[in-house]
Amino acid sequence: MRLFRGLATCLTICLALLAGGERSFAHGDVSPQPVDTTGLDNLGEEWRETNPYRGNKKALEIGSSGYNQNCARCHGLQVISGGLAPDLRYLEKGDEGDEWFIERIRHGATINGATRMPGFEGTLSQEAMWAIRTYVESQYEE
Repeated sequence: MRLFRGLATCLTICLALLAGGERSFAHGDVSPQPVDTTGLDNLGEEWRETNPYRGNKKALEIGSSGYNQNCARCHGLQVISGGLAPDLRYLEKGDEGDEWFIERIRHGATINGATRMPGFEGTLSQEAMWAIRTYVESQYEE
């Protein structure tokens, strides 16, 4: 399985380079999609430090949709990365991983001047971000 992932990663990188070089590694021209959070408690203006929706079935459902619309193209279906972006199944679980997750999803990541992940603050609400965290955690390997 590891060999297959390695070959798939190499193939993906080669195809990305042929399709447009370094730019293909970033989010590209795909616009982040807003997520409908109807049914979740409103969290207000102040950002939470830990996931208030952990274990919430509605948040899991909304987070799954939000992840698939905004994150899967880079981080992979069911949170299984093909190697172009970090495999989110290995983030710290629980409150310990929440701080890193919310910082990264809000502000994105720039490496050597290239946007590797866009910041979603202003596009996704706090509710949507924590719902996505709820979904990501549901996919962790035991």
